[in-house]
Amino acid sequence: MYLIVGLGNPDAKYQTTFHNMGYLAVGDVAEKLGVKFKKKECEAMTAEANVRGEKVILARPLTYMNASGRAVKQLMARYKLSPDQIVVIYDDYDLPKGHVRIRPSGSAGTHNGMRSIIAETGISAFARIRIGIRDEEVKIPIINYVLANVKKEDYDLFTSACNRAADAAIALAEGASVENVMTKYNG
Repeated sequence: MYLIVGLGNPDAKYQTTFHNMGYLAVGDVAEKLGVKFKKKECEAMTAEANVRGEKVILARPLTYMNASGRAVKQLMARYKLSPDQIVVIYDDYDLPKGHVRIRPSGSAGTHNGMRSIIAETGISAFARIRIGIRDEEVKIPIINYVLANVKKEDYDLFTSACNRAADAAIALAEGASVENVMTKYNG
């Protein structure tokens, strides 16, 4: 069993912001697996899929980004999941825009949603799929940047990045090792 969590903010006004890359990517996972987010549980909207006989729960926390850990902690408890069954997809200001980076563990970096997950669950050894959002040409504070809408000229770049992140998450749910997924999708 796997839990694939896409981080973002639940309000419609944040739908096309950089901070919602995780929401968008987990939406791509749902589309590829032919499921919809219908169930509200554990402070998240969830969808359930079956990948090669394994149950996969897709989740979009309904908390704001800075409290994402509450939903992840509750979902882990409800489904009795260990860290190796968790995949979190999120935007990362520390990576250039459009880059996708998969890691088996790590720190939260500058990401408050990841800080919340690590603080609430007490773990940092879970797979994460990061979607780079940094634009070297934009010189505004990070908090303003992550809540800004993606520029129209970058839409295709981020659509492609979210699609690659979704493919990486599905590969993990299919049983591919993090190392193999890193080799195939990092970049």
